[in-house]
Amino acid sequence: MVERPHLVSSLRAALRRNPVVALIGPRQSGKTTAARWLVPHDSPRYFDLEDPASVALLDEPMTALRPLRGLVVIDEIQRRPDLFPVLRVLADRRPLPARFLVLGSASPALLRQSSETLAGRIETVTLAGLRLDEVGSHAMGRHWRRGGFPPSYLARTEADSFRWRQQLVQTVLERDLPQLGIRVPAPALHRFWSMLAHSHGSVWNAADPARSLGVSQPTIRHYLDLMTALFLVRQLQPWHENLSKRQVKSPKVYVRDTGLLHQLLGIRDERTLQRHPKLGSSWEGYIVEETLKLAQPDEAYFWATHQGAELDLLLFKGARRYGVEVKHQDAPRVTPSMRTALADLRLDHLTVLYPGSRRYSLSGRVTVVPATALADGDAGVVLPRVRRSRGRGRASRG
Repeated sequence: MVERPHLVSSLRAALRRNPVVALIGPRQSGKTTAARWLVPHDSPRYFDLEDPASVALLDEPMTALRPLRGLVVIDEIQRRPDLFPVLRVLADRRPLPARFLVLGSASPALLRQSSETLAGRIETVTLAGLRLDEVGSHAMGRHWRRGGFPPSYLARTEADSFRWRQQLVQTVLERDLPQLGIRVPAPALHRFWSMLAHSHGSVWNAADPARSLGVSQPTIRHYLDLMTALFLVRQLQPWHENLSKRQVKSPKVYVRDTGLLHQLLGIRDERTLQRHPKLGSSWEGYIVEETLKLAQPDEAYFWATHQGAELDLLLFKGARRYGVEVKHQDAPRVTPSMRTALADLRLDHLTVLYPGSRRYSLSGRVTVVPATALADGDAGVVLPRVRRSRGRGRASRG
């Protein structure tokens, strides 16, 4: 068991602000465990919609839920979208006798139903597995290799972890997606997911996978959006402004959990990972995800030009712009691409994250920081307090 105080405190704060909180994320990411820290599983205020007893109790949902007081948990809410109108009525009572924590897969149907029915009454908390600052810097290698799904990370052996991830992929494709009303054949989605793994960290181009799978580019776009909505894939959107340079305007794609990435690529252990041609891309995706979890920026993009300049992450926090570069090198140095990003994007600061152990400055606005610093839980690692120069405001996006 890994303690997750940050998650529990976030849930409690959200529940103080709103009558309904949705904790969403992929299967096996730790949603149920987090909910049980707040309400015991055997409590009459805990409903698991995969449990026939709970399903029977909620045959008459208003009768079952109206008398309850305190925090009420409904797990696997996507199985009963008809409960959202009931929750709206219960959330509008004054005084408010109960608050509701609903758990579910991040399906498009779940998000659409909750946002339409519970507008102004619900807050969403997204869970994507264990974070680096939850497992500690000493476990970075294991966390990168196995990913953040608790059963994978905590497995007794590398083989057990790999086997568990293999079963998870199969379960998502063969059971979870059909239950959510997604009628795409599992073999087709598995081939597509594997192609995404080989495109991990690259600018997306739908033409090649469409040709390989024998489907149209709009169909491939549907597959990509589906995986993104389920928090299995990240589409990192490009930032483009009214600059003289031609800029990339297609997203970069990442398999969000590196454990699943490695399973799809057939990477079973540390030795295989270090020799794999996707080593650098895997490291980049891992650090990008951990940076976003820690920094919680207002907006996040990547930036690239057709002339070759690029920036792995462009983060907006308030009125400030921060750049993040990920380097799998022993001693990163300032590159022409970094200088271009600093000048063209008017960055307040650029942080270079690398696998070394020494922190050092490359210039007044560029700092090289060990990636293990992300485990400290301090967003200042990538969002340092800096004195802002006059006239460096946010430009309009082109």
